Amino acid sequence: MLTEMFKYGLVGSYVVLIYWLSWIGMRRTKDIGGFSIGNKDMSPYLIGITLAASIASTATFVINPGFIYSHGLSAYLHYGVAGSLGILSAFLLLSRGFLRLGEEKQALTIPDWIYHRYQHRGFSLFFAFINLLSITFVVLILVGCSLLMTGIFPIEQKTALVIVLVFVFSYVLMGGTYAHAYTNTLQGIMMILVTVVLFVQGLHYFDGGFFSSLKTISLSYAMPFNKDSNLYYSFFSVFGSGFIITFALMLQPHILTKVLYLRNEADIGKFIGTTVVVGTLFSLILMIGFYAKLSGLEIASQDTVVREYLLHEFSGSAIDELTLTFIFITLLATGMSTLDGILVSLSAMVVNDIVTPLKGNKHQGLAWSRWVLVIVGVIGLTLAWNPPPLIGLFAQKGVYGLAAASVVPILFGVLIRGHLPLAVIATAAVIGLLLHFYLNLFGGVLNPAVSASYAIVISVIFAVIGLWIKRQKAPHLLRE
Repeated sequence: MLTEMFKYGLVGSYVVLIYWLSWIGMRRTKDIGGFSIGNKDMSPYLIGITLAASIASTATFVINPGFIYSHGLSAYLHYGVAGSLGILSAFLLLSRGFLRLGEEKQALTIPDWIYHRYQHRGFSLFFAFINLLSITFVVLILVGCSLLMTGIFPIEQKTALVIVLVFVFSYVLMGGTYAHAYTNTLQGIMMILVTVVLFVQGLHYFDGGFFSSLKTISLSYAMPFNKDSNLYYSFFSVFGSGFIITFALMLQPHILTKVLYLRNEADIGKFIGTTVVVGTLFSLILMIGFYAKLSGLEIASQDTVVREYLLHEFSGSAIDELTLTFIFITLLATGMSTLDGILVSLSAMVVNDIVTPLKGNKHQGLAWSRWVLVIVGVIGLTLAWNPPPLIGLFAQKGVYGLAAASVVPILFGVLIRGHLPLAVIATAAVIGLLLHFYLNLFGGVLNPAVSASYAIVISVIFAVIGLWIKRQKAPHLLRE
């Protein structure tokens, strides 16, 4: 009885606190600009925690440990090491230039930034439409959160799905970016606490030594390149694709636009430093994949590894039940911390970069942004109702396609100050998008990170050659 009272009391307190923070956010949201990127009055430390929580999400805390459980050290190196280096490199390389142009042109979204950089509405519309691929990640988060809810409440998954959807969408509808930032800070602090607790709690599984313990599963499981894996079997599939695709993923609308929240370039160092420190702590949660495997659990569904491990480790005593409740609430918060960011960026993007240019009406932007959220919610719920068996790979197919298309326009747009021929940049973006889908769906490349990385490399090579040819023909065009 005490456990049940604590469970519902904790959940109730969390819900009330989130809605209170959203109400504060709503009071500060007066127009589509405030809804999209705030009013430039947030601390860089708060923005850094918000970003780290957005990057970590349900994928890191709930879905990706399942890949480590199934594929071993190679999967950990892919997500935990190569991925972390990709994140750091992207923000060190792109933050300053992206913020500079965003400030100059008052850009609100990635497609808006693309429009101001390349001065072509058709290209920005293309980017706005392909950014809708982010909805595959919405589906992943909804499914992951619903699986967690069934672990602590006696409800069906589909019921949990609706509850998660209504809760997150309602508080984002209220406060936009401020609700996202304030709630993410709270959720980020909870995530840090739970990460440290779970990391320390499972260390006893390595009493015989890290590599020795992994070798008890199999020699391949303990190798950097797992010859028995169909996803992580070579240097490129583990390190190359992990670095490239994570770098590219930082160009997603709900991630890179965090740079536009900053007041000025002086805040960039504090922002990146906070993101790196908090993000590094979050990556420790991936160790649960090893712990679950070494504990001897036989888990049929890879997507449920975290849930089953936690139920196995924290059961029996009242203290365990209370701890489990707090952990599950925090893991739910990880999904919501990313979902609310995606929702804010998607709704702002649809209104600012699709509806407004096509209808020519800016006066109802804030109202439109909220209606778009409702539409996104209906679509997300429909796709999540009967999800594919490996939801992680499903989400990666869509989001990695967006990432593959984004690299050349944003990377070249930031690093090269002069004129960039639109034909070359746009063609490279299309190559990145289509080649990823072809390789993954028809070309036999099962790992979406590998197919997207091949597509990114080829699109970059195409862009470099195209720009070189253009410069030979008209040297003045690429000068600052």
